[in-house]
Amino acid sequence: MQTIKHTFIGPIRQAVTMSNLPLKGALKDEQLEVISEACILIKNDKIHQVGNYWDLYPEAQSIGAEMVNLKGDFVALPGLIDCHTHICFDGSRAQDYAMRNSGKSYLEIAKAGGGIWDTVTQTRKAKQEKLVHLTVQRANRHLKDGITTIEVKSGYGLSVAEELKMLRAVNEANESTYADLIPTCLAAHIPPKDFQRTQRDYLKSISDEVFPVLKAEGLANRIDAFIEETAFTADDIHSYFQKAKEMGFDITVHADQFHTGGSQVAVSFGAISADHLEASTDKEIALLAQSDTIAVALPGASMGLGVAYTPARKLLDACASLAIASDWNPGSAPMGDLLMQAAVLGTFKKLSNAEILAAITTRAAAALNLHDRGQLNSGMLADIVLFPTADYREITYQQGRLKPSKVFKRGIEV
Repeated sequence: MQTIKHTFIGPIRQAVTMSNLPLKGALKDEQLEVISEACILIKNDKIHQVGNYWDLYPEAQSIGAEMVNLKGDFVALPGLIDCHTHICFDGSRAQDYAMRNSGKSYLEIAKAGGGIWDTVTQTRKAKQEKLVHLTVQRANRHLKDGITTIEVKSGYGLSVAEELKMLRAVNEANESTYADLIPTCLAAHIPPKDFQRTQRDYLKSISDEVFPVLKAEGLANRIDAFIEETAFTADDIHSYFQKAKEMGFDITVHADQFHTGGSQVAVSFGAISADHLEASTDKEIALLAQSDTIAVALPGASMGLGVAYTPARKLLDACASLAIASDWNPGSAPMGDLLMQAAVLGTFKKLSNAEILAAITTRAAAALNLHDRGQLNSGMLADIVLFPTADYREITYQQGRLKPSKVFKRGIEV
């Protein structure tokens, strides 16, 4: 018989619940539910009730709840969600960054030994144990920043054995951090240089040999692919995604980063999300808005590469759903500061606080097909972050400098 544990957190100056917001379209700050002088009552690992501190205090006392008495001003938000990262890798690409900023082209960097293949080479050399350690280290840094759910892609293995090594490392890392790591198979990242047959042959080898192992070992339920001129075409990926759908995987797509075409693939396959979208035009924006595919902006990649941001304002005004993720990776987005990137994107694209916060909580949860988090609401996971401020608007105003002082994951202060 399970022991029931209650935890009572308060008083909280403002609890921004992120509840009752539409999944798609623009949001105004007036739509946010902000409970003043609030508290949160937790039952085991889930939120039992959110309400006024003085109304719930007697109940909390009567049931013997563990009291987390807060002194000072705090704003509560749901645990933040980073729905697109590449934090399982070894090595550094500082040389790439320096060369890119000095005017070198992608081809010149690749010829000098840089680019994605450099990370592939270094990650292949790393033992699984090292990848576990590095992934946990990065996940815990995210956790300190209030990010309690983190998607993690493979894609630096690019062979059957190495992709499985990466995904096993992600799953092992998930057992050693309080954060929830959501693994995604990105074996279709770029064509591997050392595969002697065609790109379609490579994809077939992955779908034939990796997909069944993912299911058998429970390593991942998400399949991703990079649709781009330097990666895989829509024609290349068709049979690959078709098999993924037949096997019951969720699909997500690296789309429209440098050239369009990827969002069309995402929509046609009913992908959960289409990520990047920096090159999307009005045509692609309309296509995404008319679909259930969530647009995921990755401002960290725009900062790292010095390119345009995802047209977030246009996507929202067209009634698309927008999430924001860090794209933390060693090449184009090495910073990995989700809150700062989201705040900066909001400045450049004129996003409301409601739109920014929804994009890294409730809408980010939807981009991972997760329905038990992203809101401070009864029955949701007790993933809660407390910022040391009296006004939730300070969180985006300080552009990532204001960090949480308390983080709860499944009801446990971490």
